[in-house]
Amino acid sequence: MSRPRRVVVLDICRTTALVAVLLVACLFAVCRPASAQDGASVEDLEERAFKQAAALVGPSVVRIQTVGGLDRVGQLLTGTGPTTGVIVSSDGYIISSSFNFIAMPATILVQFPNEEQPVPAKVVATDHSKMLTLLKVDGREDLVPATAAPKDTIRVGQWAIALGRAFDVAVPSISVGIVSATDRIWGKAIQTDAKVSPVNYGGPLVDVEGRVLGILVPLSPQGTEAAAGVEWYDSGIGFAIPLADIYAALDRLKQGEDLHPGLMGISFKGGGLLGGDPVIDRVRADSPAERAGLKAQDVIARIDDRDIRRQAEVKHALGGKYAGEIVGVTVRRGDETIDANITLVDKLVAYESGFLGILPVREPIEEAHGLQAVGLGGVGVRYIYPDSPAAKAGLLERDRIVKFADKPVTGAAELADLVSRTRPGEKSPLTFRRGEDERTVEVELAAVPNLVPAEMLSATIPPPEKAPEALKTGHHTVELADHMRSYWACVPDQYNPAYRYGLMVFLHPKNDTMEADMLDVWKTVCEQRGMILIAPRAADIVAGWTPNDAEFVKDATDDVLKKYSVDPERIVVHGYADGGEFAFGVAFKHRETYRGVLAASAPVRERPEENHPEFRLQFYLATGDKDPQRQTIQTSANGLRSLKYPVVLSVIPDWDHKYPPLDAIAEMARWADSLDRI
Repeated sequence: MSRPRRVVVLDICRTTALVAVLLVACLFAVCRPASAQDGASVEDLEERAFKQAAALVGPSVVRIQTVGGLDRVGQLLTGTGPTTGVIVSSDGYIISSSFNFIAMPATILVQFPNEEQPVPAKVVATDHSKMLTLLKVDGREDLVPATAAPKDTIRVGQWAIALGRAFDVAVPSISVGIVSATDRIWGKAIQTDAKVSPVNYGGPLVDVEGRVLGILVPLSPQGTEAAAGVEWYDSGIGFAIPLADIYAALDRLKQGEDLHPGLMGISFKGGGLLGGDPVIDRVRADSPAERAGLKAQDVIARIDDRDIRRQAEVKHALGGKYAGEIVGVTVRRGDETIDANITLVDKLVAYESGFLGILPVREPIEEAHGLQAVGLGGVGVRYIYPDSPAAKAGLLERDRIVKFADKPVTGAAELADLVSRTRPGEKSPLTFRRGEDERTVEVELAAVPNLVPAEMLSATIPPPEKAPEALKTGHHTVELADHMRSYWACVPDQYNPAYRYGLMVFLHPKNDTMEADMLDVWKTVCEQRGMILIAPRAADIVAGWTPNDAEFVKDATDDVLKKYSVDPERIVVHGYADGGEFAFGVAFKHRETYRGVLAASAPVRERPEENHPEFRLQFYLATGDKDPQRQTIQTSANGLRSLKYPVVLSVIPDWDHKYPPLDAIAEMARWADSLDRI
């Protein structure tokens, strides 16, 4: 029979709780669909059990109120309403979700059940892996810590009751569901379909015996920040960190030690997490993996006592590990089996790609493989950066690079990948062909420059022999039916599908789509540089962009990629003012798509992700020397550079908080046109 879920608000005496639980257990055991002896229906007994479970854990659930702090964190507006925490030690320690404190409040107040006045609390430590924060209230020794349900008793399908103490201190709010899955979010969390939202983040998920299964937090398989997954609130997708795991790490948190995810320093390539073999593609410089002797092409066979068959299993094996822990790793290298003990760390040396100093020839797509057939092969050089390693090695335009690091090169993407595996300052042999002559030189790679060449001719794209059918060119509007939204596009009139084009995605500021202005200054530039320009429109032009709009922007980008020939290395998200601030968020969220961020009069408003070897990003920040945000933008550039991102900072003389002038746009276009530099 169907069992309707209910949301109730209750506080029942503890003495009858176990009686109700036993009644329900007996009822299920004999499979009686009708009434119990006292005339209560199955639904009544279930409800009674939920009430008693809430009563059992009630003394351990507190109300948390924050005062002051930031109004916004990145693109997220922070809330000021009360939320929930759980007592984990009789001497005043309380655990809660880190989401509740992302605004860095000036004051934290805790109110205990049956007490009228809240008391101040302080942050002791944060678990950055499981997104939990430990608080301490001084002067208490009489608190009732929550009882943890043993992890081996948690079963998929069992009742799960989500509690919060935000609306009324005297009685908790309750949402009832089931345990949907265990070992989720890379082994860290329990999943439930009970309604979970900011009011009960930090509250307990309990079983019908009043034992705490876990602490409710927003989580996401991809995101690592405290707000990751908050967009799923009240959706039936909720997560809780097992309380048993929290107790296992509690002593470290009590000592004021922040806990961080443990990192090994390896990455995989190809096949995807679920289907890909666990073959190491890169070993980060000076990482635990490198120090342990792991190498590219090693196959991970085992981590601790867990056999590994897929890439996803590596993430699961390491998902709950903290920095400082030691893991045993077994890898296969050809016919050899190698065992290593690896001490995980919280930070890796920032990734930085080497730079050779060329722009590759942009050859027709149809002819790319034909060039190998007639014996040309390699990568043609169309531009040499002044004072670059390529220039110092004597390379010239029209040379063809055929080997790098003693490995044959068949295309620009392959050369770029090989160069990206060599750090600045490292040397490597390079073989190039000049006419009939083949030469090998040693090059010492440099860092990617933070300057744009003053002169750089655009690549020549000839008109198509025949205009492509069913493809719009020029200025036009495209409707995305799935979003009931639109974007406008400007495609070069002589678009030739035999060549790959750059793509610029413009995000307008609030109150103005800037459509006419952007067409006026960018149409000719896009024709000259072989670029397509699109501009998604915010749902509310006046209010501007919201975090959820990132998916619409990505879908608009994908729509263009399906229709037109686009170079994946030259996809830029460009924004002005608050549209520029949003551009950073879009690029960081969808790093698999975007390779550059061009922000005008816009600082970074959220903590940047680290530079990633597989999803390399480059940045161009433009500001006027009289712009009130100039200093903040300068700080943003310095912060990105500290993470080893290539960043061009352009300060426009005698210019305030306005969209850049034509001469600055010319440099912005050269930068966007050169994102495929190697």
